[in-house]
Amino acid sequence: MPDPRLASTRRALVLGTLGATTALAACAPAPQADLALIYNPSARHHGIDRNPIIVIPGLLGSRLRDPASGRIVWGAFDGNAADPATPDGARLVALPFTEMMATPGSAVRPDGVLDRVRIRVAGIPIALRAYAEILGTLGVGGYRDQALGLGGEVSYGDDHFTCFQFDYDWRQDNVANARRLMDFMREKRAYVQGEYARRFGVRDAPVKFDIAAHSMGGLVARYAMLYGGADLPADGALPPLTYEGAGLIARLIQIGTPNGGSLDAFKALVDGRDFGAPVVPAYSPAILGTFPSMYQLLPRARARAVMAGEEVLDLHDPATWRRMGWGLAKADIDRDLATLMPGVGDPAERRRLALLLQGRLVARARAFAAAMDRPVALPAGTELMIVAGDAMPTASRMRADPGSGGVVQVATAPGDALVLRDSALLDLRQGQDPRDPVVRSPLGFSRTLFLPREHLEITRDPTFRNNILFWLLEEPRIAGAAAPRAIPPPRAGGFPRASGA
Repeated sequence: MPDPRLASTRRALVLGTLGATTALAACAPAPQADLALIYNPSARHHGIDRNPIIVIPGLLGSRLRDPASGRIVWGAFDGNAADPATPDGARLVALPFTEMMATPGSAVRPDGVLDRVRIRVAGIPIALRAYAEILGTLGVGGYRDQALGLGGEVSYGDDHFTCFQFDYDWRQDNVANARRLMDFMREKRAYVQGEYARRFGVRDAPVKFDIAAHSMGGLVARYAMLYGGADLPADGALPPLTYEGAGLIARLIQIGTPNGGSLDAFKALVDGRDFGAPVVPAYSPAILGTFPSMYQLLPRARARAVMAGEEVLDLHDPATWRRMGWGLAKADIDRDLATLMPGVGDPAERRRLALLLQGRLVARARAFAAAMDRPVALPAGTELMIVAGDAMPTASRMRADPGSGGVVQVATAPGDALVLRDSALLDLRQGQDPRDPVVRSPLGFSRTLFLPREHLEITRDPTFRNNILFWLLEEPRIAGAAAPRAIPPPRAGGFPRASGA
């Protein structure tokens, strides 16, 4: 009999990278396109008219490793991985409370995009697929996985050199990771230009990237596209809108990106996250509360996402978190704080440091949201595309108890079970009643694709794989986005017919 703990673990891991496998009730498989037949000729073309591709995962989507010990901090849950239930494991996962506080967690580094996650159930090692499908579909770094069983896996040939994965420390500030992405794109641009010179004799070729970014990775990429590596001003003002990253990005495809935030992230900050204990360890609000990125996923007040009676609670106001006793402001959190701050012996000082950190991160999240909410008109040669789920009930409103601080879900709306459709579109109608008839969004996106899938299941959907291959490999580009490939003139009598036609 299957272990029931594994089933609950798979469902819980939909938060950012792991997603549950949807049960198939149909007796006969639905027809699927033969991706190899359709796309192999284009996939094996590696000329200078093809934009190189970068895949960016979401929250929890990069493996994290401690360079000192070699232990995996996130991405495997077995005897060798860091266990946040232990003091040393908790300190490896958490980030420091002050810049002067040296902790093991501050030395942790990203170690590749998660293609699969290892767990152990009753002593039996099991691998759950994470980003294996999208890495394989796009041929990232020559990635191949015969266990995927993709009908008609696309072959990019043996000389494929123009697809990369950007791993990053998803605990950290999205602005800092956008700065790293800018450095990464410059490095890979120089590499691709060198390959063009070596292979084709073309020096200093103009290079722009197509980016497929899942979940929070889409926020990192979009910030870089708008602001480059610029930091958020300390005075709360908006950063200068330079479109610096747009000079390196031809097409950004956001996949399940919470542009308007996610109540799931809010709930995790308040109560911690149990991914399916005892199979996968739980993460306390004290640990998650040290992650700047989590606060940058909070919904805006205009969405009326969290209510206390008739009051709309502003999740970007530090006073709200202190008043409600949420996350690092919980009254009974000192035991966890003592574990994370072993060098601070005074409980009052630990609480002071925790509240200072929470206030600083909440305030920075407000500035990040303002920068991302700014209406933009992308420059010619750069476009934004949105892929989102819209068939799963997704938390749209929670109610908070002012006495206990407890929160409960009271309403859902269409989404992917984690990110609302409205959030993916950054639709200003989110939470409004009545709603305008037309989407109101500052994103400036050029098109959308909606799929009836859960958060990570989107990247496994056959329709998604077919469309993203078309967009990246075959579709003619808008003027200025990429040099169009020459179209041969028709022979006498018209274009040649396909064999068998």
